[in-house]
Amino acid sequence: MAITTLDLRTALVVVDLQKGLMGCPLIHPIGTVVEKAAALVDAFRRHDLPVVLVNVTAQAPGRTEQPRRPIEFPEGFADFIPEITPQAGDIVVTKRTWGAFAKTDLERQLKATGVTQVVVVGVATGTGVEATARQAYEGGFNVTLAIDAMTDMRAEAHDYSIANVFPRLGETGTTQDVIDMLEKRSA
Repeated sequence: MAITTLDLRTALVVVDLQKGLMGCPLIHPIGTVVEKAAALVDAFRRHDLPVVLVNVTAQAPGRTEQPRRPIEFPEGFADFIPEITPQAGDIVVTKRTWGAFAKTDLERQLKATGVTQVVVVGVATGTGVEATARQAYEGGFNVTLAIDAMTDMRAEAHDYSIANVFPRLGETGTTQDVIDMLEKRSA
């Protein structure tokens, strides 16, 4: 479904655009994803709307069928990339699971400021972005996903999320669609 509207209090949620993940083998050039996400960050800040910057510093515990090796995060792994350096007023969330709402106070912070909708972007489409979008939807937020501002390490995960999951959670469109909606509202 195309983007039809943005609520008056819409927040941008940028998932895991951090230094430690920039070298991962992603299916889309990370430079393009960063450029699109940075354009959204600038637009939301320009319109005095909340910007949430999410980084990850651990993996969720528990057994899985696929073998997992313990991850040692090097110095600076969780640092945000320069294009989206946190500014005063931004909400910074450090997560230790796939989604930004689980085991954090993000939902409380957003609802306390009257946010009713989130635009979600970042990496990885089928894990961090999807989990965050699912949790936002389950928390009662309207969800929008700028699909050109996300990527994954697995094409099948990226494509499946965009085609089958995201339309059930909210509306999808491009970075420019979101920016156009913001500009239209303030015209």
